[in-house]
Amino acid sequence: MKVAWNGVYPAVTTKFNADDTLDLETFEVNINAQLEARVDGIILGGTLGEASSLLDKEKDVLVRKTVEIVNGKVPVVMNIAEQTTKGAITAASKAADNGASGLMMLPPMRYKADDRETVEYYKAVANNTALPIMVYNNPVDYKIEVTLDMFEELAVCDNIQAVKESTRDISNITRMISRFGDRFKILSGVDTLALESLFMGADGWVAGLVCAFPKETVAIYRLVQAGMHKEALEIYRWFLPLLELDINAKLVQNIKLAEVGTGIGTENVRAPRLPLVGTERESVLSIINEGIKNRPALPDYLNL
Repeated sequence: MKVAWNGVYPAVTTKFNADDTLDLETFEVNINAQLEARVDGIILGGTLGEASSLLDKEKDVLVRKTVEIVNGKVPVVMNIAEQTTKGAITAASKAADNGASGLMMLPPMRYKADDRETVEYYKAVANNTALPIMVYNNPVDYKIEVTLDMFEELAVCDNIQAVKESTRDISNITRMISRFGDRFKILSGVDTLALESLFMGADGWVAGLVCAFPKETVAIYRLVQAGMHKEALEIYRWFLPLLELDINAKLVQNIKLAEVGTGIGTENVRAPRLPLVGTERESVLSIINEGIKNRPALPDYLNL
């Protein structure tokens, strides 16, 4: 299935049972909630998906199960977060075999590759897969920035098509557009900068709190596309305290707790992560409960 790299792409959480096995039943409930809200794709195995703690066989199961659930409605994108070029090529091949339509791809893990090494890493994977690739550019969390000069080199690979823009520098969107036009699709990767990014010309939103609030997230995107900026801003202002749960070291626990609040998830995480407790949990719950209490009435955003 073709990946357009437009719209809302949830970076979904991985659901676990109390015994630390994959909870595919709750996972399906959440994916169906995303589809009902009319998201534009599903991203698996990202930071929110607890990628670093997943076994390879679990990643295979998640891709196959998601492809089954979406049944051709939206593309399924698998995140690649590997330590070696060989491992990344293998992971890309397995994702394709399991039915993924595209890849989101981080620079090498653990080793802080320089610019030349990072470019060659992306090129090697791109040249060994037919799947389209979105570069995950997050130097804040992963310590390697894919610069504009590096994108210039990557542009020779036709299947490197998009960027998840997570530099936290909103002006980077303008720089990308000014230099490359529409060569690379740009998707905001930071929930608290998403509306600003869309106003500046981003093509989409790789979202986190969408996991708990899919309709509100898609509504904001659709309203912006329809030129209804005031209406989008009103929802976004309500949403912001919740979105700030995504820019936190415990974003996985925060967002899973929000999924519990909206009835489409559980708190179970994989150790060494642990569910929130004490005053920390109460503080996050207060934000979630306040958001749910004041949840806005949405316009008919699917028919704008």
